[in-house]
Amino acid sequence: MGTAIAITPTRALVIYKNEMIRVLHAEHAFSDRFISHMLLRIIRVEEDLVDQLFSSTEKRLARTLLLLCHYGKPDHLQRVLPKISQETLAEMVGTSRSRVNLYMSRFRKLGFIRCKGGLQINRSLLNVVLHDEPARR
Repeated sequence: MGTAIAITPTRALVIYKNEMIRVLHAEHAFSDRFISHMLLRIIRVEEDLVDQLFSSTEKRLARTLLLLCHYGKPDHLQRVLPKISQETLAEMVGTSRSRVNLYMSRFRKLGFIRCKGGLQINRSLLNVVLHDEPARR
């Protein structure tokens, strides 16, 4: 059993292993969709591992914020994130809350994010992820 933190209202459904195996064998459309979803999750886990090993904390935070606002998925662009604590972001990024606070302040000063009426993400935050230099002013 694992743990998860939801940042929006969420429903969870428990499906027991035997039932899941039965449905995967009986419902081919569901099986195809589930396997596709699992492959995408594996790719995401691999990307997260590479990010954790080779990227700075600042880049990991920027990437996390972009992923939370569904950057790169035109149908799902969400520029204003639901309320999320710096502690939760720190856990997601693998750092301390004080480091998240430092980088969030820097992102705010540079205009990458705004915190009025929810956390608003500017597309220019992608520059932090793509360039080797840290965000500076």
